[in-house]
Amino acid sequence: MKKHLLPIIAVASISFSLFFLQCSQPSQPENTFSFVFLADIHVQPEKNATEGFMQAIDTINKLKPDFVITGGDLIMDALWQTYGRADSLYTLYTETVKSFDMPVYNTMGNHEIFGIYPSSGVEKSHPEYGEKMYENRIGKRYYSFNYNGWYFLILDSVEDTEKGSYIGKIDEKQIEWIKEELANIDSVSPIVLSTHIPFITIFKQIYYGTTLPNDSSLVIVNGKEVLDLFEGHNLKLVLQGHLHTIEDIYVDGTHFITAGAISARWWTGPNRGFEEGFVLVKVKDNDFEWEYVDYEWEVEEKEKI
Repeated sequence: MKKHLLPIIAVASISFSLFFLQCSQPSQPENTFSFVFLADIHVQPEKNATEGFMQAIDTINKLKPDFVITGGDLIMDALWQTYGRADSLYTLYTETVKSFDMPVYNTMGNHEIFGIYPSSGVEKSHPEYGEKMYENRIGKRYYSFNYNGWYFLILDSVEDTEKGSYIGKIDEKQIEWIKEELANIDSVSPIVLSTHIPFITIFKQIYYGTTLPNDSSLVIVNGKEVLDLFEGHNLKLVLQGHLHTIEDIYVDGTHFITAGAISARWWTGPNRGFEEGFVLVKVKDNDFEWEYVDYEWEVEEKEKI
């Protein structure tokens, strides 16, 4: 019996040790993080806009998201302004965003394009004409980054028509870049797009008439072509700006969220009932939830000061 007893005790001891180790190990942490998407800031010296933007930044810093994505129309504006005015606005923006306590990923909007309206008096030969001013002052027009297994593609959705106007469009060079990016992303990893001009919206149908089409400055004209590139991938979220309203359109597993505006009605109060605010996104594993945060800017009170 003694010959059999020792091995049995040894096996029991080993089993107990393994059980104890398994119970002692902490459970794997969930993949949780948060970020803010804020669109249509339109920062400017007038209308207490800088003070309003700073209040939004203070509110975001208290929420402590892991990072911030801006949704375009950072300044007010460069389209029809002189070089001096546009230069000062870009400087105002780049200095103000230094107050964020976390990384900021910028998206270009139509108001960042310098001098394409004839009223600006800017020649096309100017070294910072068009999108060049944004690239020189802010950085790349489109790029990507990965955070905890989520892929973020920041897009340039504004196209200069070279006729004194712009349209919503993803250019061919950018389309090829998207294809290259997707070739390195598997079919299950969550993908988020940031765009200024929306891919999908019901803005015209809701506010002007159910049978009216969206025009080329309101949506991305080749949006379907671009979205088709994501077939077979896990496109979870498309973050949009431009419209100063809030939408959440859910189609085939993708949320298209139009994020209101930091400036609401260009710093004069709520726009169509939507207050000044931003979108807070909370990620858990491979899913997310979102809310619109009113940072409680009061135009009338500020104007009395």
